[in-house]
Amino acid sequence: MMPEHLREFLNQKVEEYNRPSFIKDDPISIPHLFTKEQDIEIAGFFAAVFAWGNRTTIIAKSKELMQRLDNSPFDFIKHHSQKDLKKIKGFRHRTFNEDDLFYFVESLRHHYLKHHSLEPAFFPNKRSDAEQGLVHFKKHFFSLEHLKRTEKHISSPLQKSTCKRLNMFLRWMIRNDNKGVDFGIWKNISPSKLICPIDLHVARVAKRLGLLKRKQVDWIAAIELTEALRQLDDKDPVKYDFALFNLGIIEKF
Repeated sequence: MMPEHLREFLNQKVEEYNRPSFIKDDPISIPHLFTKEQDIEIAGFFAAVFAWGNRTTIIAKSKELMQRLDNSPFDFIKHHSQKDLKKIKGFRHRTFNEDDLFYFVESLRHHYLKHHSLEPAFFPNKRSDAEQGLVHFKKHFFSLEHLKRTEKHISSPLQKSTCKRLNMFLRWMIRNDNKGVDFGIWKNISPSKLICPIDLHVARVAKRLGLLKRKQVDWIAAIELTEALRQLDDKDPVKYDFALFNLGIIEKF
C-alpha cells in the first residue's frame, strides 16, 4: 500500500506539469503543430524516435524533418514521388541517417496504404497490452527489406529495452484527460495498460521515492515502476510520468 502523502505529492506535481504551458519545451510540441490525426501520429512518432539527448536539438531536428516533409507528413508519406524524396536526402539526427529515414518513410507508406491510422501497427485488436503492442510493432514495421542497422532505432521488450521513447509515444496517443497535452486519439487500448517511460532520470527519482528497487534500468524496471504507480492510480498510472520526469529534469530531485 502506497503512503497517502506520496500520492498527494505526486498528484500535485502532475497538476503542476500536465498543462499546455509545458508543451513548448517538450518533443510533444511537434505533433501539436498539426490537427489531422495521421499528421499527429507521424509527427509524434518521429519526435519520439528522435527523443534522446538535448531536448532543444530534438525539437529543432523534428521541425526540420517536418519542413522537409512539406509540413504535411501524411500527404508526403502516402503520395511522394521519387523526386520528392530528394527533399529528405542528407537528413541526420545523431545516429539516425538518411538511409534510416528512407526506410521509415517507405514502411509508413506501406502501412498507410492499408490502414487509416497507425494504431493497428501497434494494436490490431482490443485484446493487446502495451508489451504485446510494442513487440507487434517492431515486427510489423520491419516487415519490408531493410538494413539491419535501422532496427536499432525501434526498441522492443524482447531485447529487454525500456522502450522509453515508444512508451512515451503511446502515452501521447492514448491518454486523454482533457488537459490539452496528450492526444487520446487511439482507442484500442486503455490508459490503464500503458507502461511508464523510464530513463536514468526517472529511475533515480523513482528510487528516491521508494517506487523502484531494481538497479538495472531495463524493461523489468519499467514494469516494476508501472506496477507501483498502479497502486496510486490503477486507471491511469502513466499520468505520473509528468511528475517523475520533471522532478528529475527540472527540479533535479
